[in-house]
Amino acid sequence: MRLGIVGFAPGDPRAITAEQLNRACALGVTSVCYHGPGDVLFDLTTADFERVNSLYDEAGLELAQFGVGYSACLFDPDDEVRAHVIRTIHHGIEVGVKLRAGCVLIRTGSLNLTGSYNPSPKNHEPGRLDTLIDTLRRVADKAEQEGMTIVVETHVLTIMGSPEINQEVIEAVDSDRMRVVMDFVNHFQSLEQVYNSTERLNHIFDIMGPISTVGHVKDIKMSPGLVLHIDEEVPGEGVLDVTTALQRWEQSHPDGYMLVEHLPEEKIPDAVNNVRVLARDAGVDIH
Repeated sequence: MRLGIVGFAPGDPRAITAEQLNRACALGVTSVCYHGPGDVLFDLTTADFERVNSLYDEAGLELAQFGVGYSACLFDPDDEVRAHVIRTIHHGIEVGVKLRAGCVLIRTGSLNLTGSYNPSPKNHEPGRLDTLIDTLRRVADKAEQEGMTIVVETHVLTIMGSPEINQEVIEAVDSDRMRVVMDFVNHFQSLEQVYNSTERLNHIFDIMGPISTVGHVKDIKMSPGLVLHIDEEVPGEGVLDVTTALQRWEQSHPDGYMLVEHLPEEKIPDAVNNVRVLARDAGVDIH
């Protein structure tokens, strides 16, 4: 497998520096990824792309995943809202091509106006999934034209809240250019699943492994409280069987990237080192 990070580099490619990329190189990773705000992407020029691509070349790094940032919902009942976000994603795909990204990441969004990953009963009303699939087909058409792969970041709190729904949606879109992120931490739904993580991980990989192309490596901690709190943790410092996750990823995607993400910069070095140790113990080669 390959190992990269989402971090160190800012979202605006014009602000990326050699010093930032060299910090990542010192960790031995081969990819530094970031999320570009949708409104910024329309301002980028050919000179901007050439400059940042040159920095990546000099550092010997790849852009395994480029995220397109937006707040809109892909299954919003307002056609104008959907048309606008589709235009943003289409342009983000063009930017991803110019940045030589391995894939472009998008999110489904939510009808909860407080956040794209915040739950709402409206997300699960009849017809919402059909609207999402229609949007993703239009995104896939552009991805096919540009030769770019799209990956959808899915989560238990979103409309694509389970491995089974992910499989259903990808099969309905029916495009080799539409995939999901193997973010296994995002699909633990109960305390029982967390404490029997090997079984749950194997289930997630059985269903999502064939429809994913890039992964995010994290861990889980159970936080105190009178309701269920399943929180992200530095890989190797939580309760998941991350060893099994790495082995399953290596089996299905031996040249695929696992990306360390969602961490403050000061924790990224420990996370990368932990993944290396876990991979070594699991017999997984990082190259």
